[in-house]
Amino acid sequence: MKQLLSYIYPVTKKITSKYSGELEITWYNGKKHLNSQNANYSYGSLQRILKFGLEKIELSKINSILILGMGGGSVIKTLRNDFNYTNAIEAVELDPVIIEIAKTEFDISENQQLKIHCTDAYQFAEKNKKQFDLIIIDLYIDLSVPDKFLSTTFWNYILNSKSSKGTILFNASVKDSNQEKIKTLIDYLKSKVFEVAVYNKVNNTNTVIIASGL
Repeated sequence: MKQLLSYIYPVTKKITSKYSGELEITWYNGKKHLNSQNANYSYGSLQRILKFGLEKIELSKINSILILGMGGGSVIKTLRNDFNYTNAIEAVELDPVIIEIAKTEFDISENQQLKIHCTDAYQFAEKNKKQFDLIIIDLYIDLSVPDKFLSTTFWNYILNSKSSKGTILFNASVKDSNQEKIKTLIDYLKSKVFEVAVYNKVNNTNTVIIASGL
């Protein structure tokens, strides 16, 4: 019924999270979205932005994926449904409320090919000893990427977590105020002998960075 009504007007349920504030699960035009107060968290513009980045990557050569910032799991759905990716995925999400929403509202839960870590992405990257062929980084609180995820310390952890010929897909910024920090990060990645592609205003909003081993 909610799905049918959503073609007439949006149908919204609100859930409060101590990490993300007030979250909204909204049916709109027959599709369910997860939103924060000001931003789409999953299954809307965010899904289109990350799909744009994934289309630039040869997923046939990717045997393992790490997602930092799982949200409601829309990128997992994109990988499985749009790209027929069947290999192992590990996902990190700080907010247990969002993990529960992913499970109950979007049918995203652990299985043999998906492991979910409920922890801070910075701490996970710092302690991680595994290497992944693709690391997807989508770490927002509402519209902002916390500064710690733009630091060279964090990115050294990421580089150590990437396999020798692996790729990093970073949903980098919405806010223009972050552009100087993003430029510094791009220069840093280039100094590490990376091929770095930068796509501005993806979906008319976000900067997307794809860094690959040469």
